[in-house]
Amino acid sequence: MSSPHSLPTDTADAKAAKAEAKKRRGAATADARAASRRRRHQARSDRSSGSTPSAPGAASGQGPAPDGASSTGLAGLRDRAVELWLRRLHPVLDVVSPIGWAVLAVTVACWVAGLALHVTELNVIAFALTVPLVIAALFVLGKASYKVTLDLQTHRVVVGTRAVGRVEVANPTQRTILPSRIELAVGSATAQFMVPRLAADAEHEELFAVPTTRRAVLVVGPVRSVRDDPLSLMRRQVTWAKEQELFVHPRTVRLDEAASGFLRDLEGTPSSDLSSSDIAFHALRDYAPGDDRRHVHWRTTARTGKLMVRQFEETRRSHVVVALDNLAEHFASVDEFELAVSTAASISGQTFREEKELTPFTLDERQSTRTLRQLMDDYTVVEQLKERVPFHELGQKAADLAPNASAVMMVVGSHTTARELNSAAHQLPIGVMAVAIRCVDGAEVTRSAIGGLDVVTLGSLDTLAKALRAVGR
Repeated sequence: MSSPHSLPTDTADAKAAKAEAKKRRGAATADARAASRRRRHQARSDRSSGSTPSAPGAASGQGPAPDGASSTGLAGLRDRAVELWLRRLHPVLDVVSPIGWAVLAVTVACWVAGLALHVTELNVIAFALTVPLVIAALFVLGKASYKVTLDLQTHRVVVGTRAVGRVEVANPTQRTILPSRIELAVGSATAQFMVPRLAADAEHEELFAVPTTRRAVLVVGPVRSVRDDPLSLMRRQVTWAKEQELFVHPRTVRLDEAASGFLRDLEGTPSSDLSSSDIAFHALRDYAPGDDRRHVHWRTTARTGKLMVRQFEETRRSHVVVALDNLAEHFASVDEFELAVSTAASISGQTFREEKELTPFTLDERQSTRTLRQLMDDYTVVEQLKERVPFHELGQKAADLAPNASAVMMVVGSHTTARELNSAAHQLPIGVMAVAIRCVDGAEVTRSAIGGLDVVTLGSLDTLAKALRAVGR
């Protein structure tokens, strides 16, 4: 759409500027062609000079030509052959389908045998097979000049929702384009729709919806126009729009204040370090030069006759670690693993929205916490590990990544044993709040303990808030 205040293009200055730009482009093109000719001439000169004999024996034909000249000539010939195949021959031969090649081979064989042996029946068969080949060639002749736009309404959706998009096909030429078929690749599937006859500057729009049943990164596109014959002997396709990525995020639930109570720590987690200014009161001590007068405890000062100030315990902000177990052997089914991913993503998303410090990871990857969108993108590509890894490494990794964590949430599968959970909990720093969430498809919410580790069994994502409220008690 042009701007309402666009400049006129028919003035003398505009015409002069266009002429000058055209002259500069012509000069640049001429210089490029001249440089190309010089390079080709230099290459031919080098090859010819390399092939001339450089020794008396070679001059009399008693010695072989230099290896460099021979290899250069063969390399140049090979490059020209490859270029000829890629630019000229392959696009033409690629039009014929495997069925078409089979029919063509039978046709040629019948023609050769019929003409050589004078067998009328073979000639009739050859003619009968030649007719559909000629008709198929007529179907794919010509070249369409479409302008295709692939537009996704959003590049990120949640499992269970539909991704909506549109494909707009326009005819930018001044001639009519015959009807054709448009193919849109969506993951491993392909959607097809017909484009009617388009007059000059006409447009045709098709809306589509992509159902999402699994967490994945779907590739939508490319968009191709296809022309083929009814027997599928020949097929000509042209790609007009490149592919785009569609992230299908795991399903998550928002946790209310009561459910996320274990994450909420208004006063922080007390440490052993003392501070002259904080929230958690520790004791009274004598005044020292430099202390803030606002922390003087006047009542005690009046009673003892000397200045007394408040001493505080230094606190640290809540730091939540979400450790997702992605070992394939620990999950009974794919649905159970998807429940674990959704659980970890829900807890991580709630922690991020509450602006708490967050460290989410799996046994092989660490999720980004720059933005909530990147966090969910990373959970989208989490996959199960097929190899065997000692489970205690999950706790060791949590201790290495966040030694000052205040809460560690381990999300595991139904096949994770109590011994493995206990070994992972022993790797965590002392004093950290450790909770293991066992995802068992269809199970009721229950709570148990393994040493100092709280274990909550979760049967569906909708009961996650209930399970976390049980931990918060």
